[in-house]
Amino acid sequence: MKFLKAFGAFWYDFIIGDDWKIAVAVVTSLAVLLAALRADLFGDTGLALLGGALIVVAFAISLAIDVRPKRK
Repeated sequence: MKFLKAFGAFWYDFIIGDDWKIAVAVVTSLAVLLAALRADLFGDTGLALLGGALIVVAFAISLAIDVRPKRK
């Protein structure tokens, strides 16, 4: 049981880490890609470009949230 708890803690820390927003953005981007794949909207190149664009946009949004001034 101790091994399973340590194993789960490792994966939680590895995936979530310090910034949970990036982990959520990656999961959301993968879900959108899966929906586009199932709907057969794009070919292989289109899906790769969409996935890259989604990750870049998600990272930019996460960065903008982190650097905005804090309200008092």
